[in-house]
Amino acid sequence: MRKILTSALLIFSLFTYTQAAEKASEQPKMSITDIKGITHQITGTEQGLNIKGLEGKIVFLEFFGHRCPPCVKSIPHLIKLQEKHKDKLAIIAIEVQGYNNEQLTQFAKENGMNYIVVADEKAGNFVNYISQRAEWGGSIPFLVALDAEGAVQFVQAGMLPESSLEELIKQLSPKK
Repeated sequence: MRKILTSALLIFSLFTYTQAAEKASEQPKMSITDIKGITHQITGTEQGLNIKGLEGKIVFLEFFGHRCPPCVKSIPHLIKLQEKHKDKLAIIAIEVQGYNNEQLTQFAKENGMNYIVVADEKAGNFVNYISQRAEWGGSIPFLVALDAEGAVQFVQAGMLPESSLEELIKQLSPKK
């Protein structure tokens, strides 16, 4: 009887361990769809995010609002940075003040936004995921900077001057 009980406990322990290991290895998978209709697959990792198609690039995730003066003021800086560093930088801007996809498309066109722009309604659970992981309380603009491996290296609430963003790109660029 003791052998049977010991064997049962051993099997139960192995089953529980296997289930726990499987759950730990499951990374959250999300998707966002930009104003051009392109869906970007995102997997949460222990250190940051893996954004399919943007591997090897520095990524600036910018949470902004269409009625936020500092957010609107930073758009020309982001446009300039995207043009200058198009081979190594990807900017993803998520509008969180309620513009729907159609309104945001018009806003992006009027402002000449040359980077990935996403309406909150097309961001799925990604905004909530960032809120929890980065302990973001909703202040905008809010920047999350990922290095070329997708690891979060910098988080900032509030507008950064263009020179600071340039320095951040320089710091996050892979050393040759």
